[in-house]
Amino acid sequence: MEEKDLEKEFDDHGLRYIQYHSSKESIYLSAIRQLISKDLSEPYSIYVYRYFLYQWADLCFMTLDEEDNLVGIVVSKLEPHRGGPLRGYIAMLAVREEHRGKGIATKLVRMAIDAMIEREADEIALEAEVTNTAAMKLYERLGFLRSKRLHRYYLNGNTAFRFVLYLREEAANARLEYDYDPFEQHDTPLPLSTTTENSDAYPV
Repeated sequence: MEEKDLEKEFDDHGLRYIQYHSSKESIYLSAIRQLISKDLSEPYSIYVYRYFLYQWADLCFMTLDEEDNLVGIVVSKLEPHRGGPLRGYIAMLAVREEHRGKGIATKLVRMAIDAMIEREADEIALEAEVTNTAAMKLYERLGFLRSKRLHRYYLNGNTAFRFVLYLREEAANARLEYDYDPFEQHDTPLPLSTTTENSDAYPV
């Protein structure tokens, strides 16, 4: 299976959007780690990236410039949650600073949402630091609702909001208690890649 080009043509900013494929690890993984690590207080090991990229490559999307340099990335997963709803999770989102303000983050998240809808997701969850107002506004514009405040959620001690996008009426009506940890089998949670230093991480 070859990498799937979702847009062969470049947009007005000279960018194109593609779906990640595991066959491209040698080309993109190092750049993905470097881009995401710039916005994190605690860098992830390579095994965390592979956990997502190997199992849910079809839910991960990249933005490339005209020279195929990585500009943006969204990393997601989708699986049943505790025998209940089929829940998507947006784990990482990052855009190179010099390309922010072009709607890249919004488009990447929308692509991930659309892919999860195609796979019949019931809902999508994510976390964002309470200081990252730009990221929170982005998610709220896309229909996410604040579900819970997570005190000292991140390893650096910062607090997060959990956001949920209900894709089915029955999921919204259930009003479930959202205590989702995408790494429940591990000791530490995996926060969304949002910067703690810059509250304008994803201006659109």
